[in-house]
Amino acid sequence: MRLFFVLIFLALPVAAQQGPDDAAAQLLAANAQLAAAEGASDQVAALTETVKAYETGLVAMRQSLRQITAREAELTEALAARQAEIADLLMVLSSIGHSPQPVLLANPEGPVGAVRAGMMIADLTPGLQQEAISLQQELAAVRTSREQRIAANDLLRNGLDHAQTARATLGRAISERQDVPRRFVEDPAQTAERVAAAETLAELANQLAGTGAPEDATLEAAANLPLPVDGFISTGGVRRPGITIAAAPRALVTSPVRATILYQGPLLDYGNVIILEPAEEVLFVLAGMAETFGTVGEIIEAGAPLGLMGGDVGVDDANLIANTGIGAGHDAQPLYLEVRGGQGPVNPDAWFALE
Repeated sequence: MRLFFVLIFLALPVAAQQGPDDAAAQLLAANAQLAAAEGASDQVAALTETVKAYETGLVAMRQSLRQITAREAELTEALAARQAEIADLLMVLSSIGHSPQPVLLANPEGPVGAVRAGMMIADLTPGLQQEAISLQQELAAVRTSREQRIAANDLLRNGLDHAQTARATLGRAISERQDVPRRFVEDPAQTAERVAAAETLAELANQLAGTGAPEDATLEAAANLPLPVDGFISTGGVRRPGITIAAAPRALVTSPVRATILYQGPLLDYGNVIILEPAEEVLFVLAGMAETFGTVGEIIEAGAPLGLMGGDVGVDDANLIANTGIGAGHDAQPLYLEVRGGQGPVNPDAWFALE
């Protein structure tokens, strides 16, 4: 694993190493944290950081791979143009070099013209040699760029595989942990009855409000909380009182604050929904995850994993560069975030750092 990240620096141009350098440092630190974890809760925390580090590293790796591929295409195009130019010059020289001496001397301007032509050819020779050297350098640059692209492609493929393994391991670790504090024990029958009776997300949220905030909760508005998933605010789609965050496929969703899980499961057309209560009668509603973690009644800390977004990260060659996740348009996965307080929706600007 450590060799995988060290090889990143050998495969990338110097100008593109700043991002992968930071990402690799994160990954190595996360691996060290994972190796040192002893209890189940420590393992979950370490795996959470590992998955986040992989996400950062994969984005940086894709950016570097795109830069390498673009550079290779640029060099190849320039080389093709220069090859045509040099081929024309070499053809002229070749025709002159194979011409019989009497023909060379039979210049229309006489012997003086022949001497001048010879001097011009002599003057051109160093320039042509320099062109040949430049051509060789460009050929070497194309070969190097192609080798870097192949190496980066392999590193990215391995990174995607390791990230998938880390996500699966995280899910197992969460399901096996036993030491998470609980605010209350869920009554499955009561929860099912509430879900069946709720015709909207707002109805279910209003029924749950005030039932399980952590006893020592002190969260207030203007907390400037981080978003639960890395991404950008999407303005399209169905108009609802919350916001939609466009995230990368299989991105990890985490709790922005210490809170109690009031609800977890599918709901209407929202997909998988998690409702958190960080303070009395303040609810954070998150919807759209493919997988969810945790159990109703648990008190989770800020940064605790809540689930994974859907989508296909794709490891085929055609998608390694194109599938950047965030910013890839149709590949982006929407996470809906709604803040509720006082039996109604509240502007998320009051709680989250949306900029």
